[in-house]
Amino acid sequence: MSQTIGKTRLAYARAWHHVDLSTDPRTLGRVASAIALTLMGKHKPIFDPSTDCGDYVVATNCTHLHTTGKKRFQKLYRTHTTRPGSLKEISMDKMMAKWGGGEVLRKAVSGMLPKNRLRKERLARLKTFEGVGHPYESNLLRVARGAGQGIAEHPAVKATLGEMREEKVATSS
Repeated sequence: MSQTIGKTRLAYARAWHHVDLSTDPRTLGRVASAIALTLMGKHKPIFDPSTDCGDYVVATNCTHLHTTGKKRFQKLYRTHTTRPGSLKEISMDKMMAKWGGGEVLRKAVSGMLPKNRLRKERLARLKTFEGVGHPYESNLLRVARGAGQGIAEHPAVKATLGEMREEKVATSS
């Protein structure tokens, strides 16, 4: 594999991960931390804090975000423009009603990413959707917990593996 040989182009290739929040039993914080690790690329053997080697993450069904306790009604998101009297507060429940669960997930992941020059680029690779449908279906190769499809079961990967096996059988005989 390219990871053992060195830092090749294949090692830096970006995979697409899918997280379906309707079937995921984890809470908001645990899902956000797993997404942040994937966006940073910490799951890869070539991880380096100063390079951006993370993958894409597609989160669907963001309306089904799960929180514990009364966080949904008590957690406040604050913004301030440094002008006098410009402090604005909005609760998580009102934010989900106004902007959707995708924005709540995006803010949670943003808080877990390192505060450096790569943060904005990493966060841009997080795609959130309120429903099931999304335009990145053809890009998905890796599916996260609860979705039930592995990389070897993807039709494009199956076809490529089948061709490689046929070539190997043809050359060995």
